[in-house]
Amino acid sequence: MSIRISNPNIVLSSCLVYIDILIPSPDRLMNSIKRLFASVIASSLLFSSSYSHVKASDREVRVYSGRHYNTDKQIYKKFAEETGIRIRLIEATGISLVERLKREGANSKADVILLVDAARISNAAKSGLLQPYRSSELEKNVPFEYRDPKSRWYALTRRVRVMVANPRKVDINSIKDYADLSNPSLEGLVCVRKRSSPYNQSLVANQIVNRGEAKTKEWLKGMVSNISQPFFPGDIGVIRAVAQGKCGVGIVNHYYVSRMLAGINGSKDKRLAKKVKVLTPNPAHVNVSAGGIAKYAENKE
Repeated sequence: MSIRISNPNIVLSSCLVYIDILIPSPDRLMNSIKRLFASVIASSLLFSSSYSHVKASDREVRVYSGRHYNTDKQIYKKFAEETGIRIRLIEATGISLVERLKREGANSKADVILLVDAARISNAAKSGLLQPYRSSELEKNVPFEYRDPKSRWYALTRRVRVMVANPRKVDINSIKDYADLSNPSLEGLVCVRKRSSPYNQSLVANQIVNRGEAKTKEWLKGMVSNISQPFFPGDIGVIRAVAQGKCGVGIVNHYYVSRMLAGINGSKDKRLAKKVKVLTPNPAHVNVSAGGIAKYAENKE
C-alpha cells in the first residue's frame, strides 16, 4: 500500500522513527498487541466452561511470531504480570511459521499468529490458517484499510520503506522517489537487501499497482544495473554501507535508522547512522506487521 505524506518530516524517537499520525508509538503498539491477546482470552480462556475452574497462573496463550523485537518481549512480560496468564512464544521466519501451521493442521497448538508482512498475513488468512474475530476495541483503534475485511487479522504496526543516502556520495536533491534509483547517474552507487526479502517483494508489488508492470520492469532493470555489490542480508547492513561510502543510496525500513541513532546496536552504529540522510518518497510504500487468531486455537469455544 502507499500513503501520501503531507509532512514528510521524519520524527526520531528512542524506539522507532515514525511519520506523525501514520506510525504508531511504542505505547500504541503495546495496547494493540494486548488487545489481540485479550480477544483470544475473552473468547476462549475466560469464558470457556472447560477452563472456568483453571487458575490464571495455569493458563497460557501460545504465540507464533515472525517479529523479533525486544519491545514485543516487554509486552509479553507486562501482559503476564497484569493477568497471570503466561505467553508461550515460538519465533521463526514468516514463511517457516506459515508452513508449520499448514503441517500441524488441526493439531496445531497456536493461539495467536504475528507476521511482519501484509502479503504473508493475507496469504495465511486465504490459506485458512486464521479465524475471524470481531473486536470493537481493535476496530476502533485499527483503521479499516489496515485490517482484513473479514476480521481475520489486524495490523499492529506500520513501517515505511524509505531511502537512506550519503550526501558525500550522491546528490540527495535529485533522489525523491524509488524510481530515481534507476537513474544512470547512480551507476555503482545503489545498495539493496537481498531479493528474497519480503520487504522488497512487497515494494515491487506496490510499484506494479502504482506504476504498472511495464514501468516497474524498466525501473527494476535500471536499478539492478546500478547496484554496487552483492545484495545485503539485512537493512542495517545497507545503512552501514551507505554511511561508510561503500555505496551512495539504499532502501530500508525507517525504524532501522532510529534503532541505530538510539544506540541500540552500539556506539559505532550510532555514529554511522548520523552520516546518512533519510529520504521519504511521496507517495511512500507502507507495509504492516499484523496479528490474528489461529484457526485451531486450542482454547476457542
